[in-house]
Amino acid sequence: MVILTREQLEDRLAALHRASLELVSNLSLDSVLKRIVTLACDQANASYAALGVVDEKGELVRFIPVGMSDEAVRQQSSPPKGMGLLGILHKNRHTTRIADIRTDPRSVGFPPGHPYMQSFLGVPITLGDRLLGQIYLTDKQNYHEFTEQDERVIETLAAYAAVAITNARLYEDLLRRDQDLIRHNEDLALVNKAAAVLTESLSIDEILDKTLSLVMSYLGVEAGEIFLQEDGEKELRLALHRGDSTETFWTRDHFRLGEGWIGSVAQSGKPLVNNSNLREGRYLRRAIIDDGYRCMAVIPLTVRGAVIGVMAVATRCDRELVEREVELLASIGSWAGITIENSRLQRQEKRLAVLEERERIGMDLHDGIIQSIYGVGLALDYARLALEDDPRQARQKIEQSIDALNNTIRDIRAYILDLRPRAFHAEDIKQGLQQLIAEFQANSNITASLVGPENGLHDFPASQATALFHICQEALANIAKHSHAKHADVHLWMARDRVLMEISDNGQGFDVSKMSVTLGHGLSNMHIRARKVGGDVEITSYPGEGTTVLAWVPRRIA
Repeated sequence: MVILTREQLEDRLAALHRASLELVSNLSLDSVLKRIVTLACDQANASYAALGVVDEKGELVRFIPVGMSDEAVRQQSSPPKGMGLLGILHKNRHTTRIADIRTDPRSVGFPPGHPYMQSFLGVPITLGDRLLGQIYLTDKQNYHEFTEQDERVIETLAAYAAVAITNARLYEDLLRRDQDLIRHNEDLALVNKAAAVLTESLSIDEILDKTLSLVMSYLGVEAGEIFLQEDGEKELRLALHRGDSTETFWTRDHFRLGEGWIGSVAQSGKPLVNNSNLREGRYLRRAIIDDGYRCMAVIPLTVRGAVIGVMAVATRCDRELVEREVELLASIGSWAGITIENSRLQRQEKRLAVLEERERIGMDLHDGIIQSIYGVGLALDYARLALEDDPRQARQKIEQSIDALNNTIRDIRAYILDLRPRAFHAEDIKQGLQQLIAEFQANSNITASLVGPENGLHDFPASQATALFHICQEALANIAKHSHAKHADVHLWMARDRVLMEISDNGQGFDVSKMSVTLGHGLSNMHIRARKVGGDVEITSYPGEGTTVLAWVPRRIA
């Protein structure tokens, strides 16, 4: 048995102390593992050493050898699997010291090409009840077997190693979580940017262009396309192509549901990612493959679970889109789908509004101006027949026709005033109303006046000012078209918490209970405009006594 001198023992303890300080200060797991096995080899004076690391299930996940040549390591078909003596050490979790491996019944031998080994020392690395790995030492130099002193030294080193491995793993977990958090924040920032950018415009072309630009920039891909599906159609058509290549990805610009990758994604609503072989893609241009494109992702654009389009991006790089990136693309696809749907709905709303307005104008013209002109025609035809027999009656009919034509001209002017309203850009409300009244008098035979605060209204929100302006515009248009009034007054004044406006005329008035039939959309529009900003409108009118419209809005935005 080898007996260490006092000086040798002190040297070993000093070396272990330095090793412990070095291990606990190193937070790189690979460096820690390599340093542990090297220190063990040096401290026990072994020819060969190895460190096995196990996972939470006890499976051997890393095996780091020291002492074997690179050629000998390459000759091994696979790392040890924890059989034989290695398995016993893992199972018992006790230090194992053997003078000759070949004579031990627990040994299962060496694989072909493995160096000859005789003496063995195995020490488990544990922290509490948890096994982290094992230190294996073989072939002690200048002695036939490892000693008890070697065993104690390596056990002490294993205790330091357990703390160092745990610290390194905790640090790696912290770095991994930090990276995950950074990626998560980047993803949220991209989705937030996509939401902000896409909601800036309701033009479908701009939405498509911005969506594709965001995705291509984030993924670093070279080309992309978007196909859209129109309402009621079972076909998707190419809407946008961007990229280095001027040629589109596919040999056709439209796909039916279920047809090719585009149609399949549109039908299933699930992303499709090809990271290996684009040659599998049906209808894919040969020129795209020859140009070096290797990977493609096809993402659905959805709204309320329904697919309204498909986005495809391709790259020449050998990269694999991970699940997180695919989910991120799906989120952007949902945002784009919602924005496209909103654009379509607004476009449809405008189209319906135009149709409704055309219908209203047509009805008003048919019931009013056209019938008036038709009546003038009948009166003139009667005057022509009575010209010789009853000249006095003929002149009377001609005079009536002139009056009727003047009234018709007045009605036409009123329609022009109603159909082409002056724009209001949220300037001072009193000035805006003054200009509106000036235009009203120029296009009608009705005088009008405005009474309001001397210095105008200050700090009045633009939304409230615009609502009052358009309410006054509607009221003056109704006066011009329906009231037969000679004069109208507009009064504007402030209360503590609201601004009020009154428009009155001395016209023929009407029965308020029948106003929806008599005046059409005008009065309804006034109520809608006022209520949108938290105000309201009250209308008072009696046949033969004129009409008063009283509107109010809050002085501040709620």
